[in-house]
Amino acid sequence: ASEEAAPVSDAPPEIAERQDNFEAIGDSFKVIREQLETDAPDMAAIQTAAGDINTRLQRLPDLFPEGTSMEAGFDTEALATIWEDPDGFSEATQNAIALSEEMMAAAASGDPAAVGAQVGNIGLNGCKACHDKFRVDDD
Repeated sequence: ASEEAAPVSDAPPEIAERQDNFEAIGDSFKVIREQLETDAPDMAAIQTAAGDINTRLQRLPDLFPEGTSMEAGFDTEALATIWEDPDGFSEATQNAIALSEEMMAAAASGDPAAVGAQVGNIGLNGCKACHDKFRVDDD
C-alpha cells in the first residue's frame, strides 16, 4: 500500500455518504440542543430530529466497507480498528442506535429535561464511546 493518499476520485462513495450522514446527525443534534435552550421547546421539532438521528445511525453498518480507512489512504477519520474489531464496532453502532431509541422515547414523552438527559447519555455513551476507539482523535 502506498503511503500517499489515494485521489479523491478513487474514494469509495461510502466515505462521502457516511461523512454526509454524520454531518446530518450533528445538524439534528444542533436542532435538539437549540430547542432545549428555549423557554418553550418545540417538542415536534425535537421528535423529528431524534427520529432522524435514529434513522441515520441505523445506516452506519452499510457505510463502512472494508478498505475505507484512513490507513488505506483515504480522506477519512475512520480508523482501521473498525475492521480489526468488527464485533466491537458492531456493538458500538448497535449501542448508539439503542441510545437514540431512548432519546426518541424521551422526545415522545414531551419532557425537555428527559430529552436533555438522553442527549448527554447518547453523546457520552454513544458518540464519544465509538469515536474514542474507532475514529482518529481530531483534537
